[in-house]
Amino acid sequence: MAQLLTKTEIHKLANSLSGWTVESNKLQTLRKFKDFVAAIEFVNKLVEPAESAAHHPDIEISYNKVKVTLTTHDAGGLTQEDFDLAAIISQIV
Repeated sequence: MAQLLTKTEIHKLANSLSGWTVESNKLQTLRKFKDFVAAIEFVNKLVEPAESAAHHPDIEISYNKVKVTLTTHDAGGLTQEDFDLAAIISQIV
């Protein structure tokens, strides 16, 4: 099982990610797209990196908005895996 990060580690890692916020024990970003199709295309691009990492985000879609939430469920909070995947997701256009 992945090791939980300390509050200090979480703060430091969160500051290195643009567009992400820490809410309770979750790392979140909200992306807005021109329309529903573009939002779904973005979600489809998340599949390969999530599968490769064996770490899967929670995803909410509302028309042209996609909310991505990361947390390590089996560890009960944020781990390095969450921040690693967030950095990859940040590069997806």
